[in-house]
Amino acid sequence: MRNILLTIEYDGTGYFGWQKQPNKKTIQGTIEEAIKKLTGEEVNLIGSGRTDRGVHALNQKANFKTNSKIPTDKFPLALNSVLPGDISVKDAVEVPLDFSARYSAKQKTYKYLIYNKKSRPALLRNYAYYYPYELDVDAMQRACEYFIGEYDFKSFCSADSEAKTTIRRVYNAYLTFENECIAIYITANGFLYNMARIIAGTILDVGAGKLKPMDIPLVIESKDRTKAGKTLPPWGLYLVDVVY
Repeated sequence: MRNILLTIEYDGTGYFGWQKQPNKKTIQGTIEEAIKKLTGEEVNLIGSGRTDRGVHALNQKANFKTNSKIPTDKFPLALNSVLPGDISVKDAVEVPLDFSARYSAKQKTYKYLIYNKKSRPALLRNYAYYYPYELDVDAMQRACEYFIGEYDFKSFCSADSEAKTTIRRVYNAYLTFENECIAIYITANGFLYNMARIIAGTILDVGAGKLKPMDIPLVIESKDRTKAGKTLPPWGLYLVDVVY
């Protein structure tokens, strides 16, 4: 028995998120089917996190256990030969049997892309949130800094979250520019349900003048979801990396 950790890139546009669901096309289900084609085994692919419908990943991590004799370094090429073009296995390594891509994770990084131009995008319509109005980018950058630290992020969590605690530590949060978009990066030891998209929505509100950067600590302290910004759409969100 071996435990194989995969690094996976995917375009989430055509999927109902990561988690396997009956009669719906999901990332987890599609990769498990590909593994079965190669090994003949029914496996349980454990992802580092359950990305929502439409969310993308640059380096999702997921592990599965197998008795297959396929060499570990051959799994990416073999899986990619049977996977659809919007999912790519970038790497595979063998890890200890007690390793879990979900529970062994120490920190994750997400980014959110905002397309801030007057004309709507065509090529980026499924990969960035379109916001055509003027934004104060400097204020957004200052707002990012207030999220760094360990806080109760209840204000930035959807009401239907099943998390046992809403306390998380954000190691870094900053704003940059890439691919004609404003990119908001957030690194934390874990994310609550919709936390990254709500933080991005709150930072957007700062840029739009609805909030000031110094309002962020008050929003955090309130533990009131209604005080934070809206949950931005999933298609602008990317799982960038997972650290173990």
